[in-house]
Amino acid sequence: MFCLALDAIPMKLRIIYHGNCFDGVSSAAIFTKFYRSVVAADAEIGYTPAMHRANNAFDREQLDGDENAILDFKYCPDERLTWWFDHHQSAFLSESDEAHFRADTSGKKFLDTTCASNAKFLARVAKEKFGFEDPFLAELVEWAHTIDGAFYESPAQCVELRSSALKLMQLIEGEKDPAFVEKIIIGLTEFTLDEMIERPEIKERLDPILEEHWRTVEAIRERASYDRGVVSFDLIGTGIEGYNKFIPYYFFPETTYNISISESSFRTKISIGSNPWAPRPRVHNIAEICERYGGGGHAVVGAISLPPGEAELARRYVAEITEELRFAD
Repeated sequence: MFCLALDAIPMKLRIIYHGNCFDGVSSAAIFTKFYRSVVAADAEIGYTPAMHRANNAFDREQLDGDENAILDFKYCPDERLTWWFDHHQSAFLSESDEAHFRADTSGKKFLDTTCASNAKFLARVAKEKFGFEDPFLAELVEWAHTIDGAFYESPAQCVELRSSALKLMQLIEGEKDPAFVEKIIIGLTEFTLDEMIERPEIKERLDPILEEHWRTVEAIRERASYDRGVVSFDLIGTGIEGYNKFIPYYFFPETTYNISISESSFRTKISIGSNPWAPRPRVHNIAEICERYGGGGHAVVGAISLPPGEAELARRYVAEITEELRFAD
């Protein structure tokens, strides 16, 4: 009888990561190197971006590997989920989902809502729990932490995109082809950030996205208005699906909050953020506000996803939230 040895069959790993997010992409790259070093060097790895949608729908059919990891995204109470790393306050869709996580005994699912970036949290757990540390990844970890935690020197540092990491961030946030983002993930396991942006295939995609960035900067300058601590603007009809979240503070350094509406093929999105350099500090928990409307995030930044075509509903929500965020004088 012919019997194929088990070790001849490569492990299939599916990594589901927060899409169009530097922290999510960095987490995928870090987990890739961790998994190949600690679990299975010859694993076949597939990558799938996860996006927040109306009703927070999660496609469980994405969990198609021998092992499955969700990184920088909400928990899924499915027995096929093997690994989970997240740092969002809104990590669970329901109390039963949280109970499922709390009851897990695998030692492979982790949450830390106090860590500003998932990449840094993942790297820390990999070192402390599994003895994995790769000095090559240190620069990527620190930039993911800076970007997701908004630990910038000023709005200009982020908006003007003078570093390789910030240019790559802009590409990741604007790239619509998951297959190309997969190339970025794999590239980050092999090349430094400076090397990445000099690669011909990266430069080819990056240049038009940088042009689009400056078009977006101008559109926000024209459309944004400020009142009592809140900058608001509506991007519906512009074709702009996302934007550098620090543009409002670039033009309105006096603001504490910003709130906007944008739309894409799969959702109408309300984005809410707070200014790290605000002269008047944040007094609201943005995640809690977003959760009331079916969204979520962190205390300092969050979002609400509505079905596509729900512009008027989004505008009504924005009016309500803006009034709540505004200061009395």
